[in-house]
Amino acid sequence: MIQVYTGNGKGKSTAAFGMALRALGAGQRVYIAQFVKNMRYSECFIEDYFQDRLKIEQWGASCLLNREATDEDYAMAERGLDRCATLLRNREGEMYDLIILDELNIALYMKLLPLEKVLDALKSIDGDREVIITGRYAPSELLALADLVTDMQEVKHYYQKGVLSRKGFDC
Repeated sequence: MIQVYTGNGKGKSTAAFGMALRALGAGQRVYIAQFVKNMRYSECFIEDYFQDRLKIEQWGASCLLNREATDEDYAMAERGLDRCATLLRNREGEMYDLIILDELNIALYMKLLPLEKVLDALKSIDGDREVIITGRYAPSELLALADLVTDMQEVKHYYQKGVLSRKGFDC
C-alpha cells in the first residue's frame, strides 16, 4: 500500500513517524529516508532505541530554504532515491515492512528528482511493504498511484502567535 500525507497543515511527518512507532511496536522493521534534510532532528534519536529494526537516513546536502539547489543537493537526492528503489524491490537481505519517504514531495517540487523515476520506483514495490510519502505539493500523478491520500490543512497554528519550533514537539 502507498500512503501520501500532503497539504499545507502541520503533521505530515509527525503522522508518518507515528505509523513507524506503531509498526515497531508490532515487531516490524522500518526504514525512513528523509529527503532535503541533513540535521538530526529529535525523531532521529529514536533509532538508538530500535537499532535492529529501525534505520533512518538523510538525503539532503544542507538546508534549501534560502538558496538555490546545488549539484550536491541533486546528487544526494538521487542517491537517496536509488537506495529507496533498491529497498522497495528487495526480497532478500535488507528488508523493511514500512518504508517512509519523508519530504519526498518537496524534493519533487524543487525538481531535485524526476517524477517518472520516483513513480517507476513505487510501481516496482515487491511484497507487502507499506510506503508512506510526506510533504507539501504532492503531484497529481503520485496521488493517482496512492492507495490512501491525506490532505492536511492548516486551520490554526501557534507559529502565527510567534511561537517558534519547540524541541521534542516540532523539531
